[in-house]
Amino acid sequence: MVYHNHRALHYPRKGMKMMKQISVKKTVFIGMMGAVSAVLMLLNLSLPFAPGFLKFDISELPALFAGFFLGPLSGCSVVTVKILLKVLMQGSDTGYVGELMNVMGSICFILPASLLYRWKHTRQGAIIAMTVSTVLVSAAFIFINAYIAFPLYSKLYGMPMDAIISMGTAVNPMITDLPSLMLFSVFPFNLFKHGVTSFITYLIYKRAGNTLRGIIAVPEPQFRNAEHF
Repeated sequence: MVYHNHRALHYPRKGMKMMKQISVKKTVFIGMMGAVSAVLMLLNLSLPFAPGFLKFDISELPALFAGFFLGPLSGCSVVTVKILLKVLMQGSDTGYVGELMNVMGSICFILPASLLYRWKHTRQGAIIAMTVSTVLVSAAFIFINAYIAFPLYSKLYGMPMDAIISMGTAVNPMITDLPSLMLFSVFPFNLFKHGVTSFITYLIYKRAGNTLRGIIAVPEPQFRNAEHF
């Protein structure tokens, strides 16, 4: 005679159903954050210390939020959704070079911040993660802009590099060549942009995270060294 352990069969099925529900809710959450991020990307402005082609926005805020809340892959997924929606809504006036740079910059910021926060899931860990990522992406984009983005823009628009540099000189007389444009414009611009995003995230993450966790019923991942943020 064979006895079936109905309870043993029941719980795995129940667990699988719960996992599917969580997966769907995560997907909805990523889509929602991507939509918010796309709208924030459209709400950009120029800064007085940077040339007009450098636009400030806080569109990385939802992606960083998702990276902290659900992990690095979710944060990067929000970036992808953001760019796809932005292109669908507005197209591209930069031959997709601007969108490519935005993806690279966002991932360079979100990925290390999310990974570091997983390693040290505390308030102090969040500060360290965002600070390190802000400095890292700002330094990296000195080279990315100098050797990839600006040459592509120059070729795409048939604009000599001197014309791009002169746009920086117009807002800061200390900018006289490509290295000084990177040092006195691009670097502080990225420090400011990602610093503001980090500061806002720090202020709202706990309260907004608790609210969203209650709405979508997705438990926050239990990382190593976890404490309340």
